[in-house]
Amino acid sequence: MLTKAAPKTLRWQRSKYSPLARQIDIFAAAGKFMFFLWWDGLLQNNSPQTRRIRAHWLVNTLLNLGPTFIKIGQSLSTRADLLPLEYVKELEQLQDRVPQFSSEEAIALVESELGKDIYALYRDFDPSPIAAASLGQVHKARLHTGEDVIVKVQRPGLESLFDLDVKAVRQVMRFCDRYLPGTRKYDLESIYHEFFKILYQEIDYVQEGKNSDRFSHNFREYPQVIVPKVYWQYTTKKVLTLEYAPGIKVDDRISLEAIGVDIVKLNQLGICCYLKQLLIDGFFQADPHPGNLAVTEDGSLIFYDFGMMAEIKSLAKDQMVKTFFAVMRKDTDEVLNTLISIGLVEPMPDMMPVRRLIAFLLDKFIDKPIDLQAFNEIKNELYIMFEQQPFRLPAEMMFIVKSVTTLDGIARTLDPNYNFIASAQPFVKSIAVSKGRGNAIGELARQARSFITYKLRQPSKSQVFIKRLEQRIEEGELQIRVRNIESERALKRINLALKTLIFACLTGFVFLSGAVLLVGGYQTGAIAAFAVSGFGGLFVLRSLLDLLVKEKLDRIVDR
Repeated sequence: MLTKAAPKTLRWQRSKYSPLARQIDIFAAAGKFMFFLWWDGLLQNNSPQTRRIRAHWLVNTLLNLGPTFIKIGQSLSTRADLLPLEYVKELEQLQDRVPQFSSEEAIALVESELGKDIYALYRDFDPSPIAAASLGQVHKARLHTGEDVIVKVQRPGLESLFDLDVKAVRQVMRFCDRYLPGTRKYDLESIYHEFFKILYQEIDYVQEGKNSDRFSHNFREYPQVIVPKVYWQYTTKKVLTLEYAPGIKVDDRISLEAIGVDIVKLNQLGICCYLKQLLIDGFFQADPHPGNLAVTEDGSLIFYDFGMMAEIKSLAKDQMVKTFFAVMRKDTDEVLNTLISIGLVEPMPDMMPVRRLIAFLLDKFIDKPIDLQAFNEIKNELYIMFEQQPFRLPAEMMFIVKSVTTLDGIARTLDPNYNFIASAQPFVKSIAVSKGRGNAIGELARQARSFITYKLRQPSKSQVFIKRLEQRIEEGELQIRVRNIESERALKRINLALKTLIFACLTGFVFLSGAVLLVGGYQTGAIAAFAVSGFGGLFVLRSLLDLLVKEKLDRIVDR
C-alpha cells in the first residue's frame, strides 16, 4: 500500500537553530546569488531563459530561508520597476506556494494561548487550514453561539526566528555598504528599519485586531466596504479570531462577471477606497495583494488582512493631496515640485529629462491603458535620467508605492481599458461637495473644486496641440533636418576617394616591405608581403571603379 511521504522539514522549522547557523545559511544564499549574477555578467549570458532559471532558484531559496525572506520576496514581486519581468513572475508565486504547518501544532498553540481545550473554545474546528501564509495559517471554526469564524494561527517559533533574521540581514547590509558602494544610493538602512518595524507589528495579532477596528471605524459610513468583526475574547498575540466573510478573489474576473459584478464600478470602489485611506485617513493597508481582497455577490469589497498597515506621518499630507490633483490635471511642473518636496525626486542641475518623463507618463498612461512599447519614444530621456539617478525611494514611501502599484495591477487585470481618472471621479466629486471640516479635508475640497473648474475650462484639442508644439520647440525636442542632395553626393564621393587613397597607401607600403625582404634574403616573408599587396591592389582597383561609376552617374543626374 502506498503512503504519502511526510513533507520535508526545512532548516528554519527546526526547534534548535543557532544564530551562527542562521547567519551562515543567509550569507551562503546571498553569496551564491551574487556569484550567479557575476558569472552571468562575465559570460554576457543575460538571456530571458537564464534570468528565469536564476529567478526560480531565488524563489526556492527564499522559501527555504523561511517567513522573513518570503515577505521580502513578496514585497519585491510588486517592483517591476526594479526587477526583470522573469523575476517578478517567479516571485509572484510566493503568494501561493507557502508551506503549511501541521494541524497538531496549530491546535496546541491555540490551546496554549487561550488556556482551554480546543472544543471548549469552539464548537467545531477544522484541522485542515483553508489558507497558509508566510506568517501563519487560517482554520475555519464555529463558536458555541453559532457564528462561523476563521482562526488565524501564527507559525510556531516565528518571533525567535525574526530575532535571528534581524541580526543576519543587518550583517548582509553592512557587507554591501562596505564592499558594494553602488548599493548606498538606495538608503537600505532606512528601508531595513521600516520593513522590520512593520514586520514585528504584523506578527502581533492584538495589534492587527486594533488595526482592523480602526479601519472599520474609518469606513463605518461606507456599506460597500466590509471589514470582518474581531472576536476579542478568542484573540491573543498569536491567535486571532475573526468573523467568517467569504467572497470571490478580487482578481478572478471570470467568476466576478459570471455573477454579474460590474467590473468598472468595482475598480471605482477600489481606487476611491484607497484614495480615502491615503489622502484622508492617513492610515492604509500596505499589502493589498489579491489574497487580502475579495468581492461579495453584490459587488462589495472585503478587506481581510490588517497586519501590514502604515501611517502617513512624516510625509506632509497636503503635499500628497497636491500631487494627486496635479496628476489629475496633468500639470507636469506641479507634479515635479511636489515630488521634490516629498523627497521622491532628488533635484539636479538639469531637470529636463525628469520633466519630460513625467510629462510623457501623464500624457500616455493616466487616462489610457498602458502601452509598454510607448516607452521607446523616450528611451534617450530614460537613459539620461537613470544614469544620473535623480530618483530615490524614502522608507516611508516604499509602502505607498507598493500599495498603489499592486492595486493598479489588480485594476488593469480586471479591466484592460481601466482609466485611473474615470475611476477616481466619484472620490473627487464627493470631496468637492463636502463641507471641508479639518485641514486635510479642507485642502482636499479646495483641490477638488479647482480640478472640476479646470475640467470645465479645459482648452480645445487645437489649443492643446499648439501649446504642446510650442513646448516641444522650447525644450529642443523637435529637430529640423535640411537635406542637400548635391552635398550628400559630393560627400559620398570624397569619402570613397579617401578610402581608395588609404588602400593605395597601405598596398604600396606592403609592396615596398616585400621588396626590402626580398633583397635581404627573406624569400618566405617577401612572398607573403607580395600576396597581401596583391589583395590590396584588388581592393584599390575595385574602389577606383566604384568612384568612376559614381562620378558618371552624378554627371548624368546633373544634366
